[in-house]
Amino acid sequence: MDTASRDELLAEAVELRTRGEAEQARERLVALAARHPDDAEVAYQTAWTHDALGLEAEAVAYYEGALAGTGLSAEDRLGALVGLGSTFRILGRYEKAVETLRGGLAEFPDDGALRTFLAMALFNTERHDDAMRILLELLATTSEDPGVRSYRRAISHYAKDLREVVQQGP
Repeated sequence: MDTASRDELLAEAVELRTRGEAEQARERLVALAARHPDDAEVAYQTAWTHDALGLEAEAVAYYEGALAGTGLSAEDRLGALVGLGSTFRILGRYEKAVETLRGGLAEFPDDGALRTFLAMALFNTERHDDAMRILLELLATTSEDPGVRSYRRAISHYAKDLREVVQQGP
């Protein structure tokens, strides 16, 4: 199978998923992934389609293959990291989710989706202070809500330690 055929088949499968025909896309992508087992882009699209169908457990190996390979665009690598981390979380593999999402933040430190899913995974691992800190920092830095914007500095300060109490004089 030549590169053009692979590219055409991949584009058709992605188009099927985009049109809401995810099961047909999945069938095509699984076959394409079998023909191109080391193709990171095919693996990523296959993982994404499994996720879209609620087949998270089946998506994991494809996400891992995509991330282990080369050739993903930065955008797709980011999508694979978010996808794998959130998939681990929904499967109850919370520590793997935290590990994956922290690794993703090492590569993409400003990504709000990675930070949000990391906060959820930290919540699931009973690290509530860390989860809350991440969410408050994200809120303070990204919200366009006028009320949040007016208190941005205070929210950022308090996010560092929500348990801080100011001691009053006698």
